[in-house]
Amino acid sequence: MLPFSIELKPGLPIAEQVVFAVKKALVGGQLKPGQAFPSVRVVSQELKINPNTAHKIVAALVAEGVLVTTPAVGSVVAEHAAGDRAERAALLVDELERVVVEARKLGLTFDEVSAGLTVQWKKLGGKKS
Repeated sequence: MLPFSIELKPGLPIAEQVVFAVKKALVGGQLKPGQAFPSVRVVSQELKINPNTAHKIVAALVAEGVLVTTPAVGSVVAEHAAGDRAERAALLVDELERVVVEARKLGLTFDEVSAGLTVQWKKLGGKKS
């Protein structure tokens, strides 16, 4: 059984969906630093996806610092990255830019996007400040 939940949606790359689901599980507390992460084989079998796709997922999570892989041990959830608030906030620049571009394409106002962000923040148990 996978330590995160996901419902794969057609039209979106599977690897991106799974990477996002893992990050969401980490933020939401389903995954904890130091916790063992399933092998490529288990991810492949549980999600009924190609093993190459499962390997791509684990490799992306390692590259992003979400997982740490050790020979003969496997993958574990990484400890939270160090750095001050500004450094950690800088990690979101690309994602925030994508949200702004999509919102403007849809003709949304800043207040509408802000309200949507607030809803999602609260949904994951975040406090405003």
